[in-house]
Amino acid sequence: MSRVTIDGKTIEVPEGTTILNAARMIGGDIVPPAMCYYSKLETSGGYCRTCLVKVSKGSEKDPRPMPKPVPSCRQTVMDGMVVENITSPEILEARAGVVEFLLINHPLDCPICDQAGECHLQDLGYEHGKMKTRYEFKRREFEKIDIGDKIKLHMTRCVLCYRCVKVAEQLCPSRVHGVIGRGDVAEISTYIQHAVDNEMSGNMIDVCPVGALTDKTFRFKSRVWFTKPVDAHRKCEKCAGKVRLWYKGGEVLRVTARKDQYGEVVDWICNSCRYDHKKTSDWVIDGTSKIDHHSVISANHYETSGALASLKADITRQQRQLEGNDMKLKEGSMNPNNQ
Repeated sequence: MSRVTIDGKTIEVPEGTTILNAARMIGGDIVPPAMCYYSKLETSGGYCRTCLVKVSKGSEKDPRPMPKPVPSCRQTVMDGMVVENITSPEILEARAGVVEFLLINHPLDCPICDQAGECHLQDLGYEHGKMKTRYEFKRREFEKIDIGDKIKLHMTRCVLCYRCVKVAEQLCPSRVHGVIGRGDVAEISTYIQHAVDNEMSGNMIDVCPVGALTDKTFRFKSRVWFTKPVDAHRKCEKCAGKVRLWYKGGEVLRVTARKDQYGEVVDWICNSCRYDHKKTSDWVIDGTSKIDHHSVISANHYETSGALASLKADITRQQRQLEGNDMKLKEGSMNPNNQ
């Protein structure tokens, strides 16, 4: 076992545990955000850099701090390690920089995006984003395309987290899509004359942290915070059959996999459960869903313990930060020409 301290909270974890998973074992606000890491997908993580943390003490054997922020989804814990996340101004500044880069080419079309209310980038932008962009050039844009009969790809929204590629590699019999190109022209696309069409492909939508992959059967039907989530199950030979039904009135608008407090799928579901069974009579109802992961938009619309209070606290904290910045501007301490 290895002993690690994260933002003043200490826990013992098995050797080989990453800092991110150790933080999740502790829980609370100290858990770093993760846009590309997915615990159920092997080799995921290491792409987005939103989970950066500061290691102020390497271990008991070698207490030297690590020279730069490290991705917590990749860095494993060592005995005696001391980690700073939300207690480090350096990390908060670095995370704000990462979010700014993620938003450089993002279309900011939350008012018409079906992912609004469930979007991890929306949450990060709210917490760490800047009031206006410093990017003065034309945004990178892609055409919206169908990569399957049920999946719409908005590449302009994509953050290249590779989650959908991992799903295709690890859950589907064959992968017919991936990342083509490099650098600024890299994009998710299907290979020539192929379409995503297999029984587990719908899980690509569930793992997408933004609105790059959306369900065409749910497209523009309702804002997610106007729907009521209900847990249900059925006997299915292809998957666990445990799902979340999203009701508006008496109609099931969509069927998704159940998710945990970090927005990760609990059990993968097949396309038959997702698309072919949208009647209440097809399911055994387990009860109203407990929404563990709350968006900054939907936090006060679901049954939630303390989510609204947390949202108000975030607003208060940001107001104080803005007031502090105003004071620094008046004093001239934030003026780069004032030396």
